[in-house]
Amino acid sequence: MALTDTEVRNAKPTDKAYKLTDAQGLFLLVATTGNRLWRMDYRFAEKRKTLALGVYPAVSLLKARQRRDKARELLADGIDPGAAKQEAKAAQAAVLANTFEKVALEWVDKTKADRMASTQGKVATWLQKDVFPYIGNMAISAIGPRDVLAALRHMEARGALDSVQRVKQICGQVFRYAVATGSAERDVTQDLKGALAKHAPAHYAAITDPKQAGDLMRSIFNYAGHPNVIAALKLSPLVFVRPGELRGMEWAELDLDTAQWVIPASKMKMKVDHLVPLCTQAVAILKGIKLLTGTRRYVFPSIGRSEDRPMSENTINSALHAMGYGTDKHTAHGFRAMARTIMDEVLEERVDLIEHQLAHQVKDPNGRAYNRTAHLDARKAMMQRWADYLDKLRVGADVIPIRAAA
Repeated sequence: MALTDTEVRNAKPTDKAYKLTDAQGLFLLVATTGNRLWRMDYRFAEKRKTLALGVYPAVSLLKARQRRDKARELLADGIDPGAAKQEAKAAQAAVLANTFEKVALEWVDKTKADRMASTQGKVATWLQKDVFPYIGNMAISAIGPRDVLAALRHMEARGALDSVQRVKQICGQVFRYAVATGSAERDVTQDLKGALAKHAPAHYAAITDPKQAGDLMRSIFNYAGHPNVIAALKLSPLVFVRPGELRGMEWAELDLDTAQWVIPASKMKMKVDHLVPLCTQAVAILKGIKLLTGTRRYVFPSIGRSEDRPMSENTINSALHAMGYGTDKHTAHGFRAMARTIMDEVLEERVDLIEHQLAHQVKDPNGRAYNRTAHLDARKAMMQRWADYLDKLRVGADVIPIRAAA
């Protein structure tokens, strides 16, 4: 005879567990503790089995019967409902285990060879600071575009417009990795196009007047700071690479005997090896700092932190600021514009050679990109002339004004 709601509600514990039978294998097990547990007896592959269907009153009599009926449907299809339940639990556990944070950290580790160490640290910091606190604990398969947008809105609200688009891209890369590994169905950040404010990039401040450049060079040579910073400051105008490339300079990339620095493609914006001829002044600076950092990986290792990390991205700009050159006047990146302008407009160097040294893409008459050794002798001579000219500016000799525009 089928159970009634009243019988189930009034079932009391005794000194022994007992059953109240419903129908088609369903029964209520009343434990000595007072717990009332829904169970279903069934046979599968000639074996008697019992399936747990929930606890009363969280699972009502009606709900228990519905679960029993679903189990019977599986049996009719030749499926063991007990095994199916365990598989579903395991699948759910896997989903919950594949949180955004877990997948993101896995992606960061798997792709670290594609990034400079400084960029790797920046990506990890962005995720830890701006993403994980909001969606890190969520199953990545359950995250929707609005969840990601809500996290990015916090960056937008504090005015980090220059970073929020980059972080959105990083999240997209994590989702695409999750799709490839079977943890997510799609990259939900694709639905966020146009949803975030865009940062209008500003040009890096740079001194391009020869007289002011001379003042800057004197300030650099008079700067009293950490030896690593002094060396990096002196080297910056001589090689005019991007600040991240200078900070990431490794001793293994340098050949001081041949006066060359080869920056591997993995560190370059254009993903092509870049050769930097080193003038005699640059070689002297590097030989001097080698006495301090020559046993380490980086020429300019982090100051006061791990020796396995390069100098902080703010170090050079902070030193320039201490000398009176704020970011509105001259920046670490500004040495590139200073070289580009003065070498072209004052020294009248070949523009294609300057572009080569700036690691900009330069093509031959057939439209093919030159390789890293193109015009090497001419570039070496140009870099030495540039360094000698900077020395003259520093001591106040032979300052040539920039040509007036035609």
